[in-house]
Amino acid sequence: MTRAILIVLDSFGIGGAPDAAAFGDDGANTLGHIADAFATEGRTLALPWLTRLGLARAAAGPTGATPAGLDTAVDPIGAHAWAVERSTGKDTTSGHWELAGVPVTERWRTFSDETASFPAELIDPLIARADLPGVLGNCRASGTEIIARLGAMHVATGRPIVYTSADSVLQIAAHEDAFGLERLYRTCEIAREIADDWRIGRVIARPFTGDDARGFERTGNRHDYSMPPPAPTVLDALAGAGGRVVGVGKIGDIFAHQGVTEAVRAAGHPALWRETLAAIDRTADGPDTLVFTNFVDFDERFGHRRDPLGYGDALEAFDARLPELLDRLAPTDLLIVTADHGNDPTHHGTDHTRECIPVLLAGAAVPRARDLGRRETFADVGQTLATHFALPPMDHGTSML
Repeated sequence: MTRAILIVLDSFGIGGAPDAAAFGDDGANTLGHIADAFATEGRTLALPWLTRLGLARAAAGPTGATPAGLDTAVDPIGAHAWAVERSTGKDTTSGHWELAGVPVTERWRTFSDETASFPAELIDPLIARADLPGVLGNCRASGTEIIARLGAMHVATGRPIVYTSADSVLQIAAHEDAFGLERLYRTCEIAREIADDWRIGRVIARPFTGDDARGFERTGNRHDYSMPPPAPTVLDALAGAGGRVVGVGKIGDIFAHQGVTEAVRAAGHPALWRETLAAIDRTADGPDTLVFTNFVDFDERFGHRRDPLGYGDALEAFDARLPELLDRLAPTDLLIVTADHGNDPTHHGTDHTRECIPVLLAGAAVPRARDLGRRETFADVGQTLATHFALPPMDHGTSML
């Protein structure tokens, strides 16, 4: 049996991509600026296990400088690299699909108007088909801000809150009790059907609870509705060869459940850790298996909310649990820890940032302290998985094994 564990630290960029300026992200550096924020507070960002996996050395690649507090003198237990994105966007879907071997070369449709962001030709059919009394918002906004601003009006009128961001996304927020969770999901399913013609990458259901007096809070019942990948991914290849693909967290949603043989829903890093470790434990034998987890809180709770100290605390908490995963690796296992884009919590706005990502590999077959250098596409991860599982080569990427 052959197995791989692919861990994505959502938004964990390590320095601006070569084309960052074209995205308005010149100078972005998620990890570097988090480390600087800690230093300003008289703290040292402590990531000993990620450092042992090669993070300090990988992070020096894009910028030539090591983030404050990280020690490049520590010899990595595996191999390390840093990768440049080929896809045309800086969104979750593009990043994950490229990691799985399918770069997104056709641009997603985005909506740049700050107000009346979605045109009537899109919104009116949604209102009619979902039998809505109308919508609120229809603007570019931060999810937490717009719920705080319009939550009470939504409850009073029954009109869901519709908004977007710099990404190709149509987000619909509604109260779990006043509007109904299943009704929200059905509304988003209709929106997904309409959005296909507009080439919108994701429709996201954003349920929340609470009231105007106590405040509104988003729940863990988020659901993403993605377009399917334009070509078979390494997930499809493994599943088609009789293997298992266990997607933990929002992985199933990101891939429109294509190539995912088992989707495990979990919200929050403690639950994601629990389900990831449980998946590793129950796949110790049987068919070839990929356990694929996205740790979303880095992006959703700290990157978008521009909270560098909270992001750093979450990184330290993640790092402290890595030994539990490393202790479970079997001799034939391959571990890859990486990211899908950046989200510098010190940058302007609240959107993702166009950055390079770390690629950290460990396992018995991975040479210690090997510097794999700059990778020209995230798809090198998918090609590496194809090699590891002895699958036919992917169309994109170069194996790191």
